[in-house]
Amino acid sequence: MNKYVQSETNQHVMKLIQMGANIKVVSSQMVYVSFDITEEIKVSYVYNINKKNKYFLERIKPYPISVKEFETADDICNIIKIDIEQFRNAAKSHNIYDFIKINYELHNNILSFEDLFLYYNIDSKTLNEIKTNIDNIHRAITSAKTSSERVYFGKEPDYLQD
Repeated sequence: MNKYVQSETNQHVMKLIQMGANIKVVSSQMVYVSFDITEEIKVSYVYNINKKNKYFLERIKPYPISVKEFETADDICNIIKIDIEQFRNAAKSHNIYDFIKINYELHNNILSFEDLFLYYNIDSKTLNEIKTNIDNIHRAITSAKTSSERVYFGKEPDYLQD
């Protein structure tokens, strides 16, 4: 790490300590990975390798999503390989752009909901209404899974439950 970057880090660390934070400075390496699925669809990732040689992967395009932490570089390569296979397969769908748009909107709704929670005192009735709408979205996703043909079999879904 060059002296300027280290100095900047030390300044930020000191400010955070003064705010009451517990700090652990981890030396790491960040890697950006990008694929062109089609001319319009790009899939990009960033992963961080920490000093314990753990790998934390996030997909940043076409919509942001944290994937998880992995033990080895091979694990990172394998999950990216599967993800790219899935996006190449999904790119054949006539609904791919709608899917990406909806996913992006869902992500933005999560960010908006966090702002709502952090900036406003929301009454129980409004929270229950939001919860009901989220439950409806969950039911729609489950229903779509049940009524749709499965098109990828390279691995099992991580979050869709039977």
